Amino acid sequence: MALSSWLRAVRIRFLLASVISVFLGLAISWWQNTVINLEFAVLTLAGVVALHASVDLLNDYWDYKRNIDTQTNRTKFSGGTGVLPEGLLKPSEVYRAGVIMLIIGALIGAYFVFERGITIAIILGFAIISIYFYSTRIVDSGLGEVFVAIKGAMIVLGAYFVQTAQITTEPILAGIVSGVLSSTVLFVNSFPDHDADKSHGRKTLVIWLGKPKAASSAWIFPTISYAIIVIAVLLHFFPVVSLATLSTIPMVARSCKALKQKFDQVNDFVPVMKDFVSYSRITGALLVVSFVVDYIIKAAK
Repeated sequence: MALSSWLRAVRIRFLLASVISVFLGLAISWWQNTVINLEFAVLTLAGVVALHASVDLLNDYWDYKRNIDTQTNRTKFSGGTGVLPEGLLKPSEVYRAGVIMLIIGALIGAYFVFERGITIAIILGFAIISIYFYSTRIVDSGLGEVFVAIKGAMIVLGAYFVQTAQITTEPILAGIVSGVLSSTVLFVNSFPDHDADKSHGRKTLVIWLGKPKAASSAWIFPTISYAIIVIAVLLHFFPVVSLATLSTIPMVARSCKALKQKFDQVNDFVPVMKDFVSYSRITGALLVVSFVVDYIIKAAK
């Protein structure tokens, strides 16, 4: 069984969202405290990647079992990975791998519960329960974007808390930004799956709103992210350098315009999804870099 099939199953390109969230929590910790526990940082990254991979593997398994992925027009950004409909992997293998990844993430989290206490236990408990039921309960209830936003926020806060054993305003605000950026991608990528999802009882946000209204509402996501960043800078929670994230406004503005024009055209919609993914990753990465750059500037004075 080819390694490429497994890499495809865990959706390597989407793991980057969680990686950025981890680095955002670490960057804020370094920015505030000037030190990083490298061992904890590596374990945090490994645990988060394992949990994220678990979500994707179990999602593929359940979507295949429910015949959702067999009816979608799969693209690079939507419709599942295709490894099960194409027979590249067996459903039992994907399910088992998803559970193993969940256990690995849980074990790493348990270590941090021992090291850092009840706060990590709460975050870990939420992660385990929501990951396992994501594809069978959460998405069916139209709460997929909410879950992803909370997940992103908890990754940032968790990565920060593991380093500092405290909760401050900065990682909370940055976590919300990171979570909303990921929710934006999920929201846009669910457009091509609308019909297949709806026919099998799912109630995604796009289904709740209807495609035309959903396409006209996409701007709300980036507006929330930018507003939090600007307010955080004005209140001195984020460094002024964080305003560099506003440089992606033209990118997301073009993407929102294209979304309204092409939301019902599957083939023409792929570049739109790609642009939203790029916007999300670049904005998140710029926010990480802003804390690092501000630290370096202050250290050089």
